[in-house]
Amino acid sequence: MSSRPASEGRLSGARSGAVYVLLLALGALDAAGYSLIAPVLPTLASLTGGGATAMGMLVATFPLGMVAGFAVGGAAVQRTTPAKVILAGLLLICAGCLGFVFRTGLVDLCLARLVMGLGSGCLWLGITFATLAAWPGREYVCMSRVFAAYSVGGLLGPLLGAIHGVRGPFAAYLLLTAAAVIPLLVLRLPARTGAFTTDRSALRSRDFRAAAAGIAFAVLGLGMVEGVLPLHFGTKLGQSQIALLYAATSVVVATVAVLAARLRPRRALLGSTVLMVVGFTAAGAGSAVPVWIGALVLVGAGIGMANTGSIGVLLEAVPAERIVTAMVLWSQIGILGYLLAPVLGGPLADAHGYAAVAGLVALAAVMVVAELGPRGRT
Repeated sequence: MSSRPASEGRLSGARSGAVYVLLLALGALDAAGYSLIAPVLPTLASLTGGGATAMGMLVATFPLGMVAGFAVGGAAVQRTTPAKVILAGLLLICAGCLGFVFRTGLVDLCLARLVMGLGSGCLWLGITFATLAAWPGREYVCMSRVFAAYSVGGLLGPLLGAIHGVRGPFAAYLLLTAAAVIPLLVLRLPARTGAFTTDRSALRSRDFRAAAAGIAFAVLGLGMVEGVLPLHFGTKLGQSQIALLYAATSVVVATVAVLAARLRPRRALLGSTVLMVVGFTAAGAGSAVPVWIGALVLVGAGIGMANTGSIGVLLEAVPAERIVTAMVLWSQIGILGYLLAPVLGGPLADAHGYAAVAGLVALAAVMVVAELGPRGRT
């Protein structure tokens, strides 16, 4: 429970509802940028002549940019308002989309994706701290819904990716991102400059390590789904069919993310490890579409539980008003999972087949379970 006065930073009435809807919509829009590329990967591989390794490197530039964006956003949120951090993120994403609309070679695409990731990192920090500022004392529930909104964005991204070709999906995303600037400027988000501080001592706690391991595991799973498996699914499915499959998976992630808030965070994290290991094993080893569908249901449920469980463990470990450093580092560690998934999973799939990626997920699951041992601070 936050120690800030109940009235400080709170919104009331219709404005509160409008701001909440805007933040959730921005979260969905941000997440669409993650998953937008998944259905397009087979087309990009065909156009550039790249395999799983090359496409994995392209996917990896996005989380690499996000790591930098988290650092920039975390520093900015203590000096300015969350709204300005969000605005900067939106503009950077627009700039990155232009690189895909006017693409040339693979190197240019990687640079454009890097800029999109930088904007996404700023956008995530802006959304997070606007939420924490507006609803003190309800951080766990509100952030579980933010994660659900991000999962809904995982539905929007594949639907945009179903548009034929490369330019079409990114042009559509560019228009949506640019349009989001208008309500951001019209609605006055909570101005909490200086309200959030740092507490580096929390980074040494067992709970922080468990929260970091949990979010890295969740995002590793997302990176495997979006950055490695599309080429496997592309052997039997077209671009629009992959998009629909991923959109359905996002519904599962969003639903479970909300429901998982009813569980104790550590139990949610533990349950996610079983679901994801079984799901990825079936997805990689299977060659039939019905098997892939069932596998992604399990994977989606696991990702939803891991997302919500990890933020819950983090909020137990660090009071919201002192969470800046912990939130930035937690986010950076998490997105490293999205970076490592294609970087390690792509070559692994090229060398040993897609069933081998389940071994990487299982190794990550073991690390999560180890950190979820007996509680205690070190």
